[in-house]
Amino acid sequence: MINIKENEELSVLNHSGAHLLAQAVKHLYPDALFWVGPVITDGFYYDIDLGSKKLNEEDLVSIEKEMKKIVKDGKRIVRSELTREEALEKFKNDPYKIDLINEMEEDTVITCYTQGDFTDLCRGPHVESVKEIKYFKLLKVSGAYYKGDSKNKMLQRIYGVAFYNQEDLNEYLKELEEAKERDHRKIGAALDIFMSHDLVGKGMPLWLPNGAIIRKQLENYIYEKEQKLGYHHVYTPCVGTVDLYKTSGHWDHYKENMFPSMKVDEEEFVLRPMNCPHHMLIYGNEIHSYRDLPIRIGEFATDFRYEASGAVKGLERVRCMCQNDAHLFVTPEQIGEEFKKVVSLILDVYKDFGIKKYKFRLSLRDPMDKEKYFDDDDMWNMAEDKLREVLNEFGCEYHEAIGEAAFYGPKLDVEVKPAVGPEITLSTCQLDFLLPRKFELSYIDSNGEKQTPVVLHRAIFGTFDRFTAFIIEETKGAFPLWLAPISINIIPVNNEYHLEYATRVKEILEENGIRVNLDSRNEKLGYKMREAQTRKIPMTLILGDKERDNKEISYRLYSEKETTTMKLDEFIEFINLKIKEKK
Repeated sequence: MINIKENEELSVLNHSGAHLLAQAVKHLYPDALFWVGPVITDGFYYDIDLGSKKLNEEDLVSIEKEMKKIVKDGKRIVRSELTREEALEKFKNDPYKIDLINEMEEDTVITCYTQGDFTDLCRGPHVESVKEIKYFKLLKVSGAYYKGDSKNKMLQRIYGVAFYNQEDLNEYLKELEEAKERDHRKIGAALDIFMSHDLVGKGMPLWLPNGAIIRKQLENYIYEKEQKLGYHHVYTPCVGTVDLYKTSGHWDHYKENMFPSMKVDEEEFVLRPMNCPHHMLIYGNEIHSYRDLPIRIGEFATDFRYEASGAVKGLERVRCMCQNDAHLFVTPEQIGEEFKKVVSLILDVYKDFGIKKYKFRLSLRDPMDKEKYFDDDDMWNMAEDKLREVLNEFGCEYHEAIGEAAFYGPKLDVEVKPAVGPEITLSTCQLDFLLPRKFELSYIDSNGEKQTPVVLHRAIFGTFDRFTAFIIEETKGAFPLWLAPISINIIPVNNEYHLEYATRVKEILEENGIRVNLDSRNEKLGYKMREAQTRKIPMTLILGDKERDNKEISYRLYSEKETTTMKLDEFIEFINLKIKEKK
């Protein structure tokens, strides 16, 4: 989906579309007052004070009609400059515009744009005339606090989008509909995966039983892979003292993204935003030889970060998250080989999940900036060269972002293109020269001298929350056999004659560790089949006389009409293989 804000021509057009919207609203509601109307990623919006009038979908249709009338009139859009005094006088009856003017610096050039009978305070730029804004659509209306502050008045925000031709608009609207169908919040509610509640708080999702199964399967999957690679998994508290984060440096550089501290007895605690400080202490709990390294410490850790309420979104953007986190303690000579194993694990996971549209982003230091970055040229050059070498060896598509590394080391992000929407970052790997020094970590080298290890922070899934949201939207909730909350649904054709056999099949499947549901309700077969489709169960078994008498099963896959029959023992072998393959 195109990012309108980053497309210069579309950005100007949509900015003008916001003014067209405001003019139409002013025609229909003369007392309307306007706050701001910016261009955004997916179009434009305008925040409007309509007093007691509450807009609905029918009102948007009326506003669109008025906008089309204005377009036909074809007035030019004219820019003019005003002194501060002229601007204050012109907008004296509009407290929102007065507030904008008063917030401007004294030397700001104040401009406004006029189209026919409507003038709006604006920096611009705009198209030449309203007749250029032919192809537009108002999308929705919602509430928005004045200045984004919940203590202020609630305004009404109308969203819209504009294009230069009908084909592009139609394609964009089609993509929006596709995005709605894939919205993990909608699917998550329909399939009882997760919920939220105001009493718990924004950005604090509650995983329901179906969601808990999915999350546990993901945990088991990545745990098994990490175990084979020599990871040692730990559990650590989801709080730490303020002193812990002062030692790590997070208190000084990340405090605004953390929840407020809380005092208990004589100690001051904070909900942890990340797990590296805890893992540093675990490493430092023992004396290590160079022969012990690399040491890989992993954890499925619950973290808390303060996200603005407007940014919170389902499982994708949360304030309470579970990271698939690990910290790898290595010698400088081991950086390349250990980074290679991380990239290999990422590629292996993406292959299993069918993730094909991704690219790597390598954030490097600016070598000319001697103040921003940890001062060790040899270490930086060696580390960056090793990362490039590994990516080139794998043939990975990547781009370098000079000057965007963290202070303490270069970073790899994997940017994944989902089925709808902009790219998102799933996997990350960050080199860190600094944190081991802050915690005075060491290992004894081959000469018997103390050395400081280098740490790789890495997350393959990122967070289980965001990865689950991604998988929901990729599959539209039609999970593969191994991941679905219910893998197989069993329907006896007639309970009186087939329930006993169906129950035995269920028991055998459960003995093989397969999640099964037996639908023994006194409902018609067609109804049960349709409901299994609605619930997006991967496979449904239909058991009648033939299946019972021949010790067979007949199955139908989700969204397919073809039915396959096979012997029960062959089916057990077949299904176990399918689940093991994790296709």
